[in-house]
Amino acid sequence: MILDGAGWHRAGTLVVPENMRLVSLPPYAPELNPVEHLWDELREKSFGNIVFDSLDALEDHLEVSLRKMEDDTKRVYSIVAWPWIIDSLLN
Repeated sequence: MILDGAGWHRAGTLVVPENMRLVSLPPYAPELNPVEHLWDELREKSFGNIVFDSLDALEDHLEVSLRKMEDDTKRVYSIVAWPWIIDSLLN
């Protein structure tokens, strides 16, 4: 799990399961957080020049867009599977 250094990602009593590794990013480096690039992709491909009639309509569109992204594993992999992330999973 990638941690971006936010205060709520620090818990003295957290017990990390054996099958999980926490990878901390340097402070103030959102460009290193892969999820930021997923949001960029969503904004660019799914939300350009759209005005929604309501917050519910926006949420519905977001849900549909996220499901499409989830189904497109090649695209997600190309955005988030950086060598340093893959290497950290293998070590």
